[in-house]
Amino acid sequence: MRFMVIVKADKNSEAGVMPSKELLTDMGKFNEELVNAGVMLAGEGLHPTSKGARVKFSGGKTTVIDGPFAETKELVAGFWIWQCKSREEAIEWLKRAPFEDTEVEIRQVFEAEDFGAEFTPELREQEARIREQVQAKQ
Repeated sequence: MRFMVIVKADKNSEAGVMPSKELLTDMGKFNEELVNAGVMLAGEGLHPTSKGARVKFSGGKTTVIDGPFAETKELVAGFWIWQCKSREEAIEWLKRAPFEDTEVEIRQVFEAEDFGAEFTPELREQEARIREQVQAKQ
């Protein structure tokens, strides 16, 4: 099972304040543990929303809204993609993260089999081709 681990933003991350050397060191060690255990597939921090945009789709129209965005508690500061045997395993790994005073969300990533019969063999082939193309460009 794959899980997206979503690190919530706070006033510092939204202000563009960089983490301390100590936190970067601790996070580097934690990420190495995740990689060595075969858990971490990807992970990145995100720039503040002041450098971002939202695109809204409604009534056949698209609207671009430039950041920054309000409600810091609803914003994302970074993420990981983890491969774990279960949600419980992902939670156990997350409990070891070197965080203080933050909130992190874990969400399972859909797999092809989760979509049932609606995900036809043709759609499965298309997804496999897309994944191959993405991996070839990395």
